[in-house]
Amino acid sequence: MSESKICFISCVTDERLYKQCLICIDQLLIPDGFEVEKIAIRDAKSMAEGYNRAMNESDAKYKIYLHQDVYIINKSFIIDTLGLFTRQPTIGIIGICGAKKLPANGIWWEGDSLFGQVFDSSKINMQLNKFQNVSSDFELVEALDGFLLMTQYDIPWREDLLDGFHFYDISQCMEFASAGYRSAIPKQTSPWAIHDCGLKENWWKSYNQSREKFLSEYRNLIH
Repeated sequence: MSESKICFISCVTDERLYKQCLICIDQLLIPDGFEVEKIAIRDAKSMAEGYNRAMNESDAKYKIYLHQDVYIINKSFIIDTLGLFTRQPTIGIIGICGAKKLPANGIWWEGDSLFGQVFDSSKINMQLNKFQNVSSDFELVEALDGFLLMTQYDIPWREDLLDGFHFYDISQCMEFASAGYRSAIPKQTSPWAIHDCGLKENWWKSYNQSREKFLSEYRNLIH
């Protein structure tokens, strides 16, 4: 495991979007002595399966899992996240939006205490999606949105449980918690990323199928 290596991992189905994603990655500030690797999985059977494949392929200690339509605009993103991981070794996974407490229905954005911010186009027009501010260096949460996640430890993604493209993210937060690590959202004085996802149609059925699988596995961990 290389402690001076950072790997960016994406499941890719749209080369145009991924090209813009890479342009933004290439503009990030890289700490001295670190190297950057990029892995694209173009035939993923599920998000968890694709992420597992890339995770096992890379020897980087730090891995950033991001959707192909995510554009990191905080030039100091790597410096900021590495600093948090170094100061807080019990934090295993970082995201930039999520819920302090996951609701019993498993839908993180229906929680009472949400944190983070991102520019996104989920309502057609690009707009700022802003929740509560993180007042200290970070906020510990139970659930993170998977459009952008960073880890400092390798824990297998549950491809045995989730064979689609939903709930892999919250499942991973549960897996980290079971291993004794915490999930966190860093303080952002301004949004760190753009998620150009657009309005998705016909996603609710597959989302609910994954949600049922998630709840059957982790219900006892949701308080």
